[in-house]
Amino acid sequence: MSWDRLIKLHELDRGPVRLQLLADESERAAIAKRLGLRGLPSLTAEVTVKPWLDGTEIVGRFKAVVEQVCGVSLEPFEQPLAGEIDVRVVPAGSPHAVSHEGPEVELDLDAPDAPDVLSGDAIDVAAYVVEHLALEIDPFPRKPGATFDYQAPEEETSPFAALKKLHEPKP
Repeated sequence: MSWDRLIKLHELDRGPVRLQLLADESERAAIAKRLGLRGLPSLTAEVTVKPWLDGTEIVGRFKAVVEQVCGVSLEPFEQPLAGEIDVRVVPAGSPHAVSHEGPEVELDLDAPDAPDVLSGDAIDVAAYVVEHLALEIDPFPRKPGATFDYQAPEEETSPFAALKKLHEPKP
């Protein structure tokens, strides 16, 4: 089962579309599996889709609770996440689409992202919510309060240490 909410470009002719998205249990389970999470107890989003140039602008916020496994203690734990969504999309063939042809691509980290190019006439708003959720997930999760206590071995245990002992003078 997948979580999708399609908006056709022609639906925006009447003005902005406001959506409240709420993933049900089976949709959250599928998303959790796709993102490598132990679980996804909740996922909601409030999104506005509005016309932008010859395409669309998607803005809003999402809230989620993700369940991950701590990289230190290996215990499962839940963590709330929230994030902003701010994406622009244009239809294929748009003069506003960024072309990556040519020898070099210049990157300006302060500039807004280039618009995505649609492959059809519909935008999957839920897919953008999941994409932004994935960007907020900590790839190295640590349960609050978990500490890593590493104790270095007291004595060298390498094979070379054993050879070194053989060559040491005896008292």
